Amino acid sequence: MKKIEPVNLIFAFLGGIVLLFILGPLLSMFFASSPQEIFETTKDVEVQNSIWLTLLTSMGATVVFSIFAIPLSYLLARKNFYFKKLIIGIIDIPVVIPHSAAGIAILGFISRDTVIGKTASYFGFNLIGHPISISIAMAFVSIPFLLNSARDGFSSVPVRLEKAALNLGASPIRVFFTISLPLAWRNIISGLIMMFARGMSEFGAVIIVAYHPMITPVLIYERFGAFGLKYARPVSIVFIGVCLIFFILLRLLSKERKNA
Repeated sequence: MKKIEPVNLIFAFLGGIVLLFILGPLLSMFFASSPQEIFETTKDVEVQNSIWLTLLTSMGATVVFSIFAIPLSYLLARKNFYFKKLIIGIIDIPVVIPHSAAGIAILGFISRDTVIGKTASYFGFNLIGHPISISIAMAFVSIPFLLNSARDGFSSVPVRLEKAALNLGASPIRVFFTISLPLAWRNIISGLIMMFARGMSEFGAVIIVAYHPMITPVLIYERFGAFGLKYARPVSIVFIGVCLIFFILLRLLSKERKNA
């Protein structure tokens, strides 16, 4: 029988405390709500609409901003230029600032008296309180996850492979799409999943720019403030369940893509 080192037992005990800290509040919330309450909540049209809005706005933010974030990540991984470290620092700003402050910043950026706000008004709609503003707020707080993960992925791609392809006559854009991007795909997929998941959970920035229409985190807050814990808890459970389902599905799809 293999001897168990005392230090491993200590580490396992400490790790168990961390896991209990994560699972404890979630399990207590599930046990505090009856199956009937959860089932009735799943039939609530307001809850259903908020979940669909949350999923669609977060997915939209992830897809649209990835078009810009992935090329930037490649430049940061492969090129040396002035102010590169400053740019890397700027990327992490949304992670460290209060998200309510992020919402205030976004509100001032897309309000009616700004260029972006006036442009939206010209096309007949106001960004404040619009699903587009929700996606912008979600993207602002979550895009660092994609940028940093994709940058790590491109950094791990051997430069010699890219240089060999260039020497054989391939164009830089072809090298990017046939070598760099496929080899960095593992990290890019992880970054996309984390960006999507982080966007779904955003509350502070979103509530500043769009209280209505309500995404689910805002709805949970609204029901807690208006009716109390009893009415907010089932919505939280349903939304956590949906988030876990989508997270697991995306992980499985990314695993299949990597194994293909």
